[in-house]
Amino acid sequence: MPYFGLAAAILSAAIWLYLLLARGNFWHIRSFEDDLATHPPPKTWPRVAAIVPARNEAETIAQAITSLTQQNYAGELSIILVDDHSEDATAQLAQQTAAQLGATDRIIIRLAPPLPAGWTGKLWALKAGTSALSSAPDYVWFTDADITHAPDTLTRLVARAEKNTLDLTSLMVLLHAETLAERSTIPAFLFFFLKLYPPSWIADPKARTAGAAGGCILLRAKALERIGGLESIRQEVIDDCALARAVKRSGGKIWMGLTRQSVSLRRYNSFTEVRDMITRTAFTQLHYSTLLLAGTLIGLAATYLAPITLLFAHESATRVVALATWLTMSLCFLPTIRYYRLNPLWAAFLPATAAFYAYATFLSAIRYYLKRGAQWKGRSQAPVTPLKPPNLL
Repeated sequence: MPYFGLAAAILSAAIWLYLLLARGNFWHIRSFEDDLATHPPPKTWPRVAAIVPARNEAETIAQAITSLTQQNYAGELSIILVDDHSEDATAQLAQQTAAQLGATDRIIIRLAPPLPAGWTGKLWALKAGTSALSSAPDYVWFTDADITHAPDTLTRLVARAEKNTLDLTSLMVLLHAETLAERSTIPAFLFFFLKLYPPSWIADPKARTAGAAGGCILLRAKALERIGGLESIRQEVIDDCALARAVKRSGGKIWMGLTRQSVSLRRYNSFTEVRDMITRTAFTQLHYSTLLLAGTLIGLAATYLAPITLLFAHESATRVVALATWLTMSLCFLPTIRYYRLNPLWAAFLPATAAFYAYATFLSAIRYYLKRGAQWKGRSQAPVTPLKPPNLL
């Protein structure tokens, strides 16, 4: 049995050595911050249509609409807000905001048609937005109704896309990390996402990895047409990554980075709210597979929890390896902690946060089997029958 503890410690150390050296440097935040890059302007600025799906966003819609009207984009920009059958005053507040800004001629507000079978709500709202376009734009900008953008956001997105001939350009917006629940979990959310979808692999046309952040996606219109429109991913709950995957498989170039200049207005005041955010898509990410769920929970335990548990082993060699692994884990997480401008000591608590995510992932599966999966704004988007894992070849 003494060797079992040492073997477990060595396995965990090997996992972190791989993550540190061979996972696309996902932890090196500064290497893919868009705010640190410069983009030369194109010769002509293409036409862009911003499409905003909104469901029960009365608290944030005014700020989101205002930030879109304040874009200093030199080209043609139209804005379409699609009210996804909100049960609050989202559409009315959007109209009032447009009127107050003197932008009623620039903002089109549409009610999404009734949700048909086989579509998720957000994708159907985006489809309604693209259908409302009076003329074909060069790009569509999908952005959420709970996000504010800096005035130069669209300019930077288009300039990058034009310079690098990108078909899909996406930015992970800054999430709040102010309450205890947010500070404890949100940096890890970014860390885990980047570990799953390393930006350098996303940008590599030879790599199969494809990911995007749904709150801010600039998509070339020809690329959308090439993949068969939004109909081709209409059942996807994790729609942003599904869209990126479809574009990349069609031969398109994609890129995803980070920005501090676009900010999510959504706040999480309790661990319960964060838990529910995770459970909405965690089991979906595992393709509703019990086998993948078991493997994921075992992997989380081996990667994040074993080093802490083995600090109390009897053998000194096991403790030394476990301590070195914990330090390596903390150092990998530290750039994300610094990105959120938190106390560096938060990096040491990643194992506890991983345990919380493991619990939420397990709960996501339980809710799915209880027919309560993928809940969003009072509507379940989980399929009736499990989906087959996508063909990654």
